[in-house]
Amino acid sequence: MQDEETIKAGDRRHKMAEELIRLKDLVKIYDTGAIKVLGLKRINVTINRGEFVAIMGKSGSGKSTLMNILGCLDRPSMGHYYLDGIDVASLSPNELSEIRNKKIGFVFQSFNLISRTSALKNVELPMTYARVGKRIRRERALKLLDRVGLLSRAEHMPNELSGGQRQRVAIARALANEPPLILADEPTGNLDTAASEEIMGLFSDLHKEGATVVVVTHEENIAEFTDRILRFQDGLIISDIRKGEEQ
Repeated sequence: MQDEETIKAGDRRHKMAEELIRLKDLVKIYDTGAIKVLGLKRINVTINRGEFVAIMGKSGSGKSTLMNILGCLDRPSMGHYYLDGIDVASLSPNELSEIRNKKIGFVFQSFNLISRTSALKNVELPMTYARVGKRIRRERALKLLDRVGLLSRAEHMPNELSGGQRQRVAIARALANEPPLILADEPTGNLDTAASEEIMGLFSDLHKEGATVVVVTHEENIAEFTDRILRFQDGLIISDIRKGEEQ
């Protein structure tokens, strides 16, 4: 029989394998010179691989600050952010750029597509930065456009696509380098109800296939698509509720 210490060590390794994101005593301070503002106040939270999480809160609650840190677009003032086992707070700007390209797929409210190039070339872009060969880039981009239902629109320019279609191109682009984390910042903010439900349905499908998806939203009906809701207020997590745990 295994002794107790061996079992505990195995449990720790299993726990670490499950964790994708771990925030430990995370603090963000904005120093304007005249005043210091606490954007995030000792945040401790873990998000495991395969979770589908919504981050909610009013303007100024800290949700956008957290999103910027999760996306390696900003650094914490204190504490630790472990992404896929890496303490990213200690990395150089070049290392952070590499992490963003390889480990995070971004989906933005305003789509952020390059207007002068096709849907196909937009999806290829992260792979270009990752130095993926031309043939493999094209094959993977076409498969991803097919995955989001836009293979027939591969050569269309963004201005020839609807808002929902542009967001689907953005999701395909986010998946290009097969990142372990997809971050979506108000992904339905510029879409009508039907397109919003379509996009959240796509995220739900990706989640069911094993993707880890974190969505920032202020819309309750959008958050309802997820399995876990983190609510922020004044830089603090005031609730962390998983589906089925509602009071």
